[in-house]
Amino acid sequence: MIAVTKILVTGSAGHLGEALVRSLRAQGREVVGVDLLASPFTDIVGSIADRELVRRCLKGVGGVLHPATLHKPHVGSHTRQQFVETNVTGTLNLLEEAVEGGVESFVFTSTTSAFGRALAPPPGEPAAWITEDVVPVPRNIYGVTKTAAEDLCRLVHQDHGLPCVILRTSRFFPEPDDRDEVRTAYDDENLKANEYLYRRVDLEDVVSAHLLAAERAPAIGFGKYIVSATTPFTREDLAELRSDAPAVVRRLVPGYEEQYAARGWSMFPSIERVYVNARAREELGWAPRHDFGHMLDLLAAGEDLRSPLARAVGVKGYHDVSVGPYTLRA
Repeated sequence: MIAVTKILVTGSAGHLGEALVRSLRAQGREVVGVDLLASPFTDIVGSIADRELVRRCLKGVGGVLHPATLHKPHVGSHTRQQFVETNVTGTLNLLEEAVEGGVESFVFTSTTSAFGRALAPPPGEPAAWITEDVVPVPRNIYGVTKTAAEDLCRLVHQDHGLPCVILRTSRFFPEPDDRDEVRTAYDDENLKANEYLYRRVDLEDVVSAHLLAAERAPAIGFGKYIVSATTPFTREDLAELRSDAPAVVRRLVPGYEEQYAARGWSMFPSIERVYVNARAREELGWAPRHDFGHMLDLLAAGEDLRSPLARAVGVKGYHDVSVGPYTLRA
């Protein structure tokens, strides 16, 4: 459990923000939620780009959990300047005011999307083995601003000693995929089950990683971790994953085909990257529950693939007016 008394959660009306507030409240923690949108989990409505508002939010706060961000779905609807104001200026405001306020731990929610073009090896090459040591090559303003915010976390830690932990989370959104060809080719549950092999994580596990990071930040000082479901793959599988992913899964997870056949599902023919969570498990003591094997157990039992927390939070959306397949707010 987090040792500090009062926790600030940014983006408290969003997927992860709401999940964090729910979980902290369930622990009996004192929580302040801030978001542009009013919600049952938002105590202060406003922008983290507003320095005075941030200062007010941090009054008496001992720890910061910072998932508030403009996301990839906003790339087509928001300007680059808006991304800078929220993702960079907002993060800097929080970091500097956290220093002034004597905050004990700061957890910044980043994204595996920050790796960008490093995630796609050239044709004919093995799948990429993505650890924290891979150098990001951002492909859009979302990735650029998230990596810039990560650098600010490192800078403020180095200059002022603020304990900062960065969590690069993989996919946990419940909406359908934004690629037309993928939605056409795969049932949505089929797609998400496949992704647990290499690029998806359940919201419940994301929350547990954040709470552990907040607890351990003072001892860690500064750390950066990939938060994704534990993969069954190893480096030795990378070449075959690129050329024949079903054969690798068949070898490592016997019985998956029976569950898939019963539903008319299929495995991706090729997998181009694998996210590796070993450092988070070792250094944070993180023990994610939801992986591909767990998905198969849930399928066999006829149960929902989502955790109870993910079901409770539900679908959020990203815009008031639909500008794509998964962006309309409920």
